[in-house]
Amino acid sequence: MQTHAGRTMPPTLVLFLLLTGAAAGASAQADPAGEALYRDGVLPSGAMLSGVREGNARISGSDAACVSCHRRSGLGSTEGRITIPPITGPYLYRPADERIDDQEVPYVGTSRVAHQAYNDETLARAIRTGVGADGRPLSYLMPRYELDDASMEQLIAYLKGMTPRHVPGVTDTVLHFATIITPDADPARRAGTLAVLDKYFLDKNAAARAVAPRLYATRPMHFRVNRKWQLHVWELSGAPQTWEAQLRKRLAAEPVFAVISGVGGATWEPVHRFCEEQGVPCLFPNIDAPPGNDGDFYSLYFSRQVLLEAQLIAEQIGERRDAGPLRVVQVFRSGDVGEQAAGELRAAGAQSGVTFENRVLRSTGSAEDLRKSVSQLHGADALVLWLRPQDLAWLPPSPPHTSLVWMSGVMGGLEGAPLPVAWRAATRMTYPFDLPERRRVRVDYAMGWFRIRQVPLPALQVQADTYLACGLLSETLNHMVDTFERDYLIERIEQDLDHRVLTGYYPRLTLAAGQRFASKGGYVVRFSEPQGPKLATLSEWLTPEASRLSASAR
Repeated sequence: MQTHAGRTMPPTLVLFLLLTGAAAGASAQADPAGEALYRDGVLPSGAMLSGVREGNARISGSDAACVSCHRRSGLGSTEGRITIPPITGPYLYRPADERIDDQEVPYVGTSRVAHQAYNDETLARAIRTGVGADGRPLSYLMPRYELDDASMEQLIAYLKGMTPRHVPGVTDTVLHFATIITPDADPARRAGTLAVLDKYFLDKNAAARAVAPRLYATRPMHFRVNRKWQLHVWELSGAPQTWEAQLRKRLAAEPVFAVISGVGGATWEPVHRFCEEQGVPCLFPNIDAPPGNDGDFYSLYFSRQVLLEAQLIAEQIGERRDAGPLRVVQVFRSGDVGEQAAGELRAAGAQSGVTFENRVLRSTGSAEDLRKSVSQLHGADALVLWLRPQDLAWLPPSPPHTSLVWMSGVMGGLEGAPLPVAWRAATRMTYPFDLPERRRVRVDYAMGWFRIRQVPLPALQVQADTYLACGLLSETLNHMVDTFERDYLIERIEQDLDHRVLTGYYPRLTLAAGQRFASKGGYVVRFSEPQGPKLATLSEWLTPEASRLSASAR
């Protein structure tokens, strides 16, 4: 173990304008029934929460849940010009003339402090009838909810329970972060990621100021978070089934606010599961086959990577179904992420009438084994290569006489893939990044930062992603001011990411509630020269339909 110093509106605006004021949204320690009502729109009886919006438009269930607008943290959000205020307990009940400096309530930009305090009776009236504590109607966007007394009591108790509390990994002077390295991580990627993190944390700490006064909601100003950043490198060991226990032990010994970047190998599933179960944000790790799905909350990824590539190939195959029967032969090494990608492609193409055949290479197989795996193909067959650069270099001099050949750009090294010359003209490459000439300006800033700080570049794309992840974290914390809440961190990244100009290797990054993968598409390209990295596009930017995601990705 090492330690380094360094759109569109939602379907309902639940309780909109019900609260004015700010609070550090914490997970309420209330009865589970109150949580189900707030997050899922499920009443204690098991029935669906029901409400009516202006014009007698009825809503129910998850569409009526408070979380859809006020978010999981209870700290609200912004949609265009409409601000959705926090609805956590301390400010619902705070008198407008009370000194806020006497309370532990941090700054939230959507808060309104000059309001008449609610009590249980006026809060219940506002939820049922849309009349605020001051007797004036609330916004027409706020539904009027049909709640019995028992359900109302549980909802109000939940809101009261969303109180400020101590957040692990946060002190008055230091923010603690971890980065996680699995034992099967590629050494070059590991070295490159840690080099970027070390330099970034050093930069942050060199600019950090001394302790500044705490900001409260009566002081509507922003400032760059002045705490120092400390990085804890959690190097895992042993089999994947032991990783969660190792991570729980590390978290208990070294509490952190969030996990930033990191590097994995064949699987990240135990790490993903740990972050979801422990409620620790896991921000943009360098993973070739991200686990989980859009229904998770705490794990964010830049792209589905090889799983997205499988979806791109599936769409290409689907466009050729009318050409007659097709057999797709997939070649990958046992235990590598290509095995997961092959399963994704098979599942995505299950309804297309395509026949799939997997040719699995031993993890330590020879060049001869690889060459045999790409032989005995026919003209109507398609070949998909889920292979690393060393295997691509071992391919026979000429490709088989097949109608189609695809390869993974993520696994193969993108435009630097060492394909034999005869294969370059015949092979289509999936490319879940922006094209080199189009991303150059967005990557140049990171490249300049690397040069000035003399950062070695053993894995450029991974290092560019790591730098991007650090920049997103820094900007988000600036916007959060001193509201250090893990759920709020995720929500602010979702809210702010769409406005990010420098997006590195990706043409655009965007997240919303229910989205965990920020870049959602890619290209299909080919090499345009017998040698060299120049690419030609065979498609526009493609975004596979969500309906085609297989059960394995869900």
